[in-house]
Amino acid sequence: MKYFSTFLLLMVCSSIPVSAQEQVDTAAVMLIKDEGMNHSQVMEISSWLADVYAPRLNWSPEYRKAAEWASTKLKEFGAENIHFENFSPVGTGWTMKKFYFSVTEPHAFPVIAFPKAWSQATHGTVSSDMVILDAVTEGDLTKFHGKLKGKIILISEPITLKPHFQPDAERDADSVLLRLANRGVSTQGRMGRPRMDSVAMVRALLNSKKLEFCQKEGAAAILEANPGDDGTLLYVQGAAVPQPPLMPGDYTSPRKNPYDPDASPLIPQVTVAAEHYNRIYRALQKGIRVKAEMRLDIETTAADSSFNIIAEIPGTDLKNEVVLLGGHFDTWHSGTGATDNGSGVAVCMEAIRILKKLGLQPRRTIRIGLWGGEEEGLLGSRAYVKKHYAERPDTNRSQSITDSRGLIIKPEESSFSVYFNDDHGGGKVRGMFLQGNEAARNIFRSWFSVVADPTAQTISAINTGGTDHLSFNEVGLPAFQFIQDPMDYGSRTRHATMDVYDRLVEDDMKQTATIMAVFVYNAAMRDSMFPRKPQPTVR
Repeated sequence: MKYFSTFLLLMVCSSIPVSAQEQVDTAAVMLIKDEGMNHSQVMEISSWLADVYAPRLNWSPEYRKAAEWASTKLKEFGAENIHFENFSPVGTGWTMKKFYFSVTEPHAFPVIAFPKAWSQATHGTVSSDMVILDAVTEGDLTKFHGKLKGKIILISEPITLKPHFQPDAERDADSVLLRLANRGVSTQGRMGRPRMDSVAMVRALLNSKKLEFCQKEGAAAILEANPGDDGTLLYVQGAAVPQPPLMPGDYTSPRKNPYDPDASPLIPQVTVAAEHYNRIYRALQKGIRVKAEMRLDIETTAADSSFNIIAEIPGTDLKNEVVLLGGHFDTWHSGTGATDNGSGVAVCMEAIRILKKLGLQPRRTIRIGLWGGEEEGLLGSRAYVKKHYAERPDTNRSQSITDSRGLIIKPEESSFSVYFNDDHGGGKVRGMFLQGNEAARNIFRSWFSVVADPTAQTISAINTGGTDHLSFNEVGLPAFQFIQDPMDYGSRTRHATMDVYDRLVEDDMKQTATIMAVFVYNAAMRDSMFPRKPQPTVR
């Protein structure tokens, strides 16, 4: 981090124009950089979030305990107006208390595996034969009728593993950053989620039928091969629920969720390391009898609403206008959520600490939002936007008159300036995705210039997806996600058993928190609110 200190010494301690439009208080930026890089608490915050108050599955008691800790910490930092804001839908709390899974015959070995959230308990230890459910059509299921009761079922195909010739973790090369800078606005960024084609939908429907069949037949548990390898379990998420068929192109029909208050009990669903799953599968194919033991103990809590955590640094002459920073507070349950998204939470909390420690007085109110339910579909941030800023009319009920964009505008919408989100893992900031808002380009270029980190200068027009800034973009509000080094987020930590504190890089976390503090402070000090991109009108 030598560049940081070198540029720090060279900066002029005064408010100077860094572009034709932008005035930046470089003295304040210098103070923020010194505090953020030389007196940081971001790793200590991260450790509490990852080592003590984790995991934080939405609706769980652990989520509330962690939220209470975070609110206490924010108060300690000097934040004000700290409160929880409830949102719908309600969901059932679920906590894993004990899990054990081992093959016992023909050779005993512990299996690397993890249950999916909202699976029901085994009610003691289950000892059973294992069976491959190798149906390739719905009609094939009939030959398994009466053969699955009490059995542990392998429901998916084995996964072919390949040697690793590329590093698990990587930083963005200059060539990658150049491609990002040159790509057009319509291009989807890294975290976009591809939609299923018709073939994938047929496969998903068959898997749903398999699940439904296993439940009706009284299977003891369902196993599926995990796409991770080297013992890491990736994408350990919620249990699957049998669904009605979807037509190709249908992305809006309501789906059943495992946390729904009226959800039917789901037999244990367990994701298994590919190496162990494949070994068991091959033995069964050879006609070898394979037996296993499994125990899953859980606790559930009554269905209730979840909540967002909100706190503020009040503004001065423009205190009714708001600059937001945030990231999602909830995690999945197999790791500790250190990079998804404890890192983003810690960065935002550290940014609040830095600004309060320095006694900087923002013109606009700086508000932190730690969102619940992101992993279930941006539930918390979308509810917050709907309550405070804008919503799209519900065609099933009468609504008040909409604006030219077809939105129902709330009174606070006109006082919203900008939102900065952190949720692309723990890698250092390399730049910013514009979300198509070209009016922001020169502003960000000015701000990155005064930060003076030569590794964080890329500005891309791309619409990047997958996280809470979308809730604001959807109603035309300026909201942005930083470009961050991918590190091993996709290969090792995202929704994974290895999403733990040790995967965080201290210098990266310090740099990200410092840049976050600089950006929210600069946004709060501008003479005008942040520019909005033109929105299509509804005829």
